[in-house]
Amino acid sequence: MSVLYLDMPPLPGAEMVHTPVQLYRYLLRCCKKLPTPVMQQHYRHAVRQGYNSHADEDDPHRIRQIIQRAIQDADWILGKYKQE
Repeated sequence: MSVLYLDMPPLPGAEMVHTPVQLYRYLLRCCKKLPTPVMQQHYRHAVRQGYNSHADEDDPHRIRQIIQRAIQDADWILGKYKQE
């Protein structure tokens, strides 16, 4: 599955994400690009839940991992709906 991530370019603005708050705002902007309001609401809720569940994370290496994976996942989701 990770091979797919390497083939897909990150969305504009992904290179500017360095902190959890920046990631949160970036992911909410990505949600606006989804095709239906129901999908947007679903993924906004998922973003909020993920942010809250990792709020106590303080290891910089782990935070970088979370940011990278979240950006990859967002790219995959948007690519999936763009192809339909």
